[in-house]
Amino acid sequence: MASFSRHEMRRSLKSLRWPVRLTQNGMVAERALRSFWPFLSLCLAVIGLLMLGVQDMLALEVLWGGVVLSALGALVFLMLGIRSFAWPTRAEAVAKLDATLPGRPIQALMDDAAIGADDASAMAVWRAHQSRMAARTKDAKPVQPDLRISRRDPFALRYVAVLVFLVALLFGSVWRVGTVGNLAGASAAVPNGPTWEGWVEPPRYTGLPTVYLNDITDPSLRVAQGSTITLRLYGEVGALNVTETVSPAMSDVPAEGQASPTQEFTVTRSGNITINGEGGRSWAVDLVSDTPPQIEITGPAEASAVGEMTLPFEARDDYGVEFGTARITLDLDSVDRRYGLAAQPDPREAIVVPLPTPITGDRRNYAESLIENFSQHPFSNLPVIVTLNAQDALEQSTQAAGKPMTLPGRRFFDPMAAAVIEQRRDLLWAASNAGRIAQVLRAVSHRPDEVFRSETAYLRLRTILRRIEALAPYGVSPEQQDEIALAMWDLAIMLEEGDLSDALERLRRAQEQLAEAMKNGASDQEIAELMQELRDASDDYIRQLSRQAQQEGEQSDERQSAENSMQMTQDDLQAMMDRIQELMEQGRMAEAQQALQELQQMMENMRVTQGQGQGGQSPGEQAMEGLAETLREQQGLSDQAFRDLQEQFNPGAQAGESQGNEGRNGGQGRGQSHEGQGGQGQGNGEEQGDNQAQGSGSLADRQQALRQELGRQQGNLPGAGTPEGDAARDALDRAGRAMDGAEEALREDDYAGAIDQQSEAMEALREGMRNLGEAMAQEQRNQPGQGTAEGNRQAQNRDPLGRNAGSNGSMGTDEGLLQGEDVYRRARELLDEIRRRSGDGDRPDIELEYLKRLLDRF
Repeated sequence: MASFSRHEMRRSLKSLRWPVRLTQNGMVAERALRSFWPFLSLCLAVIGLLMLGVQDMLALEVLWGGVVLSALGALVFLMLGIRSFAWPTRAEAVAKLDATLPGRPIQALMDDAAIGADDASAMAVWRAHQSRMAARTKDAKPVQPDLRISRRDPFALRYVAVLVFLVALLFGSVWRVGTVGNLAGASAAVPNGPTWEGWVEPPRYTGLPTVYLNDITDPSLRVAQGSTITLRLYGEVGALNVTETVSPAMSDVPAEGQASPTQEFTVTRSGNITINGEGGRSWAVDLVSDTPPQIEITGPAEASAVGEMTLPFEARDDYGVEFGTARITLDLDSVDRRYGLAAQPDPREAIVVPLPTPITGDRRNYAESLIENFSQHPFSNLPVIVTLNAQDALEQSTQAAGKPMTLPGRRFFDPMAAAVIEQRRDLLWAASNAGRIAQVLRAVSHRPDEVFRSETAYLRLRTILRRIEALAPYGVSPEQQDEIALAMWDLAIMLEEGDLSDALERLRRAQEQLAEAMKNGASDQEIAELMQELRDASDDYIRQLSRQAQQEGEQSDERQSAENSMQMTQDDLQAMMDRIQELMEQGRMAEAQQALQELQQMMENMRVTQGQGQGGQSPGEQAMEGLAETLREQQGLSDQAFRDLQEQFNPGAQAGESQGNEGRNGGQGRGQSHEGQGGQGQGNGEEQGDNQAQGSGSLADRQQALRQELGRQQGNLPGAGTPEGDAARDALDRAGRAMDGAEEALREDDYAGAIDQQSEAMEALREGMRNLGEAMAQEQRNQPGQGTAEGNRQAQNRDPLGRNAGSNGSMGTDEGLLQGEDVYRRARELLDEIRRRSGDGDRPDIELEYLKRLLDRF
């Protein structure tokens, strides 16, 4: 038993060999750092300063004084470190390791029993104690050294020395440390020999790094054109000199014995660079030329309906294109010299516009498009030659081959507007055409009632005519020429677009412009833009007509004239315009023109049903009812998704048997069953059948259908242009995006994510309805005295707090809220009533939300 215990003890002590050794090594590092940190910090700081070249900036006396002080300081710190350093013994390491263990088990293993050596029971107890101590030594781990010396270095000088050394490694050179001996004077330079330094600095625009020549061992050197080479010579004057054949100033290099300590030259050609003398070096320089940039037009010019030109191009350069320009000159040989263009043209400077370049990124190879509108320029719609020019940072420029083309300009489809623009072109072509232009304009406006829809446009034309006729005999100056051209441009725009405040006139002009565009073979982009203008004009006309019907109270008159009028909804109009656009896209222009004529005839006799629907409701009321219905349907879909989520985590539960799971598969709930059979749901059989019909299809499909319905409602939303109306549209846009996210989550069976998105959609719908209500109220406040049906109904009702509505139908009133003798009792009764109604779950969600806001506020 005794021999077994001693064997166990020796094995336990032997297992501590590596922890003790590592602990002893940590003690060595700890004591060495505490003893020698001043010496190490001083050495790092001095070496770092020498690598940074501080010795080149100090006087010789100051340099040697610093060297001596640094050497003495290093010697003192070294001696103090050696004196204070004591090598840790194994016993100290064992004691330190033993101190980290509970009960100092290592010392217990090495101890012997002081008493009871002859007592077997006492020795058994002692061996048992040592056995427990041996078990504790199994958890022994090396003690980590304490390398913190902040108490010895309160100013953190060691970190300053490390920082100086790291900066020197990044920006300095080890070669500079050896230059200290060269600065000692001529006597010190003789044994060490002369030395030098050199740098090759490429032009900044190349983005290439600076090269340190002392590190280049290859005798061949590739250098970018325009690089600057700097050579700095040290040692005795004349011991080293430089010869080079890479710069124009090579003949100006000083002769031997008169060499300058620093020489700098720019590389303009290939050649050789030689540093003559002891330790010198030679390089064969290969010049890398900077190639000129390249630029070219990559596609035809495209024009929009308003004349904006888009010209694609591509530019490239080895280091990057600095900038580019486009030069547009008149191609006089290609001009059809007839009519007003037969005269000799007035001299015109070429058009020069800057080309777009990438703001960020690589300019070595990029593709861009020149987007400009030259509709008002004299070269508009005339043959021109477009020449692109690119220049790099070395001021090398390249000019692409000129491309002939017709300079795009705005096209005018109104005949009178087109005639005015043509005469404007002739005026800008040559001022001598003034008399002829006056005759042509008088001829085309001979019968103003047949060609002008607006007296304002005709009066403007008469003013322009008098101005031209007054100036024609004496000659038109360039300033007068530009003034009249601007007036003619404004007149053409008025004739083309008409008065935008008159919705019907705008609609007619949009129809005529589209018809003229189809006849004249306009491009697909122009037809698409004109089609969109027709849609916008139709919507504007419908809104104006609906507002006029509300303001003038013409419901009775319209009912009387219904037999002689055509009744159409806005959806019918949109369907007809979709059909016209489809025919145009298919190239069936004849059928599209016939359909456009039918639409024009219908619009002339149309009686719009928007705003005169159920019970004479306004568009705002219809929109509010539609949004409320959408909100209810969204709430139902959210409830359905929540029930599906419950069944997903509890498949065995019979939905509908508890309040927590309201009837997707049970008879007690209010929803649909899995089998499509109605249970004991609330309501009669017809309601159950409606619920089943509404619930047909997957949740994702129903969510998609609800999103489409919201999109349709957004198109008919009133209040456009007002802050409240715009806020309502923004809120409904957020609701639509949330519905799209809910649909995607439902298709992935992510019910939790779908519920979150549906909650966001409902909140956005509520916000949109609030903003729409504010827009309607603001519109009614801006129209006092208008006896609309909505105002009459509201004037007869009271708001939820018992107040009379305003006289103009608004929800505000000057009547006091709390009337009577006991205002405090009245206030308490109102608060109790609000609380009672807010606890009634059968009330509509919009009312519950309103009551909740009242409780939060009061």
